[in-house]
Amino acid sequence: MGHTCRGTINLATANITVEDSCNFIISNGGAQTYHLKASSEVERQRWVTALELAKAKAVKMLEESDDSGDESVSQTDKTELQNTLRILSSKVEDLSTCNDLIAKHGTALQRSLSELEALRLPPDSTDKIKQVNERATLFRITSNAMINACRDFMLLAQTHGKKWQKSLQQERDQRIRLEETLEQLAKQHNHLERAFRGATVLPASTPGTGGSGKDLCCPAKGDLSDEDDDNNEFFDAPEIIPMPDIMGHKRTGSNISGTSSDISLDEQYKHQVEDTKKEKRTRIPYKPNYSLNLWSIMKNCIGKELSKIPMPVNFNEPLSMLQRLTEDLEYHELLDRAARCESSLEQLCYVAAFTVSSYSTTVFRTSKPFNPLLGETFELDRLEENGYRSLCEQVSHHPPAAAHHADSKNGWTLRQEIKITSKFRGKYLSIMPLGTIHCVFHSSGNHYTWKKVTTTVHNIIVGKLWIDQSGEIEIVNHKTGDKCILKFVPYSYFSRDVARKVTGEVMDPSGKVHFALLGTWDEKMDCYKVQLGTGDNGAEARPRAHESEDSRVLLWKRNPLPKYAENMYYFSELALTLNAPENGTAPTDSRRRPDQRLMENGRWDEANAEKQRLEEKQRLSRKRREAEAARATEDGTPYDPYKPLWFERRKDPVTQELAHVYKGGYWESKEKQDWSLCPDIF
Repeated sequence: MGHTCRGTINLATANITVEDSCNFIISNGGAQTYHLKASSEVERQRWVTALELAKAKAVKMLEESDDSGDESVSQTDKTELQNTLRILSSKVEDLSTCNDLIAKHGTALQRSLSELEALRLPPDSTDKIKQVNERATLFRITSNAMINACRDFMLLAQTHGKKWQKSLQQERDQRIRLEETLEQLAKQHNHLERAFRGATVLPASTPGTGGSGKDLCCPAKGDLSDEDDDNNEFFDAPEIIPMPDIMGHKRTGSNISGTSSDISLDEQYKHQVEDTKKEKRTRIPYKPNYSLNLWSIMKNCIGKELSKIPMPVNFNEPLSMLQRLTEDLEYHELLDRAARCESSLEQLCYVAAFTVSSYSTTVFRTSKPFNPLLGETFELDRLEENGYRSLCEQVSHHPPAAAHHADSKNGWTLRQEIKITSKFRGKYLSIMPLGTIHCVFHSSGNHYTWKKVTTTVHNIIVGKLWIDQSGEIEIVNHKTGDKCILKFVPYSYFSRDVARKVTGEVMDPSGKVHFALLGTWDEKMDCYKVQLGTGDNGAEARPRAHESEDSRVLLWKRNPLPKYAENMYYFSELALTLNAPENGTAPTDSRRRPDQRLMENGRWDEANAEKQRLEEKQRLSRKRREAEAARATEDGTPYDPYKPLWFERRKDPVTQELAHVYKGGYWESKEKQDWSLCPDIF
């Protein structure tokens, strides 16, 4: 369906999980969950298979959806519409003139023929003239009928046109009234929420805060308000927030960008490049608290693909999607440790922890990254410091898709192609990453694959934004057949369980469980060795595994956020360094993107103007390619469609999926500083 309705679950974003032989669950990430029971295991499997097939079809339809939302109705479009109406009006006038002329000339022709008939002419010519006269009479009758039909049509069109105009105006007025009512309700909700917060004083330890052992400065685990009230307030829809005087804060030497609007971006970039290799930056300019009416923008986006809607930078963070993808490598040491494991099952535990760790940065990060331009790249060369280097490239614009390749001298390769699809549903936003992630360990040849879960951003219009992850991840070792099932438990207001919980089981090809995993996606993951009982059954041993603290191993723990992170978009230490200017990067690198740089420097108005320029430039390039393709089709000449520069599309021998794989050449080009093949996208 193209719209939402209470009680429905969108199949494209649904999570379908099997509980036992007859029960299964369908959920959309927390807002709606159905627990279903079949009469038998066979019946349950029929339903699950049918639902999975329908889900695959829904996802495919989502990918093939038209890009009508790509371009907003601009002033040019309105002018064009007015011109069209003017032309139509003149054509109607021309038709009326033709009507008069036909009547005039028809009468003159009839008169001339009658005069001819009255003259004394030879008998055969009289017969001929009579025949012509009859035809002229028929022509005049037909013309009169056509003219009358045209006149009736015009009268009818004018009458109904007025009715339609009136109906349209009524619909517009009603829509404006509804928007105003909703905005008023949102304001009232907001004031009530604040009044409640102000009136409620919680004691030091209350049930549901996750225990009294926590630091009082930190938000409680079960509390949805993960962020300080003031830090994220501009997301409240109708609230117009006054501009506080924080723009004059002092910046350190690494944050000199944007301190003078007289300096050009290129000069600032060169100035910032100094010493980036020696010392990584630990701060960026603080986020300005610009006022923004969120509802005025989001009210037209319900049900649409968010990547196709032009959004101001006010919703963004100063990083691109390619840089966010690179952030998956923040806990790369988990893969380093996995590469040293002799047991494939133990190795799988670390791979599972690495998979969970990639979500830890999302808990506070409620702003969206910049959509990369087609051909945009991002490199991260940490070969000296951490033993790996990574490259991302935007390989498709509609649907948006990014390819990523990372190599480590510590014995592993990570690659992925992720297509991000997102739908705004009014109350929440669902983000569905499509694509398979591959991790290959060089010494053992173990090849792991998995897919990402659905991310849901709640309270888009009213209230505090918060993020949840839900669904299942199946990590498979294609060499040994070992498998790990990770379950991301969706948040439930009525559940007493710890929030953001993740459970997992590591099993061999026969299905026997060897390790149990337990933790949260925003804090840590523990591993327990399963001691099998007499029945040698993993299911019997699972409860015992959680009790045996002796076998507990801490696989991963989240790094603390830097000081004052709440003023710097809640960036982690790695995220703070990603947009730092570097010498020698490709001209298509995200660090060189001007609107992103202006936003980071706090110059948001200029960033918005620059963002529009870049999007228009990309739009023109796309139209030019489409025109060339159309010409080639007409002429019958071969046409090469757009191809990425550093990645090529191949069929994966393991998953049998078509995916973009790194073809090499980037680091060699960087060494030679030969960027002649790079397109001009900025």
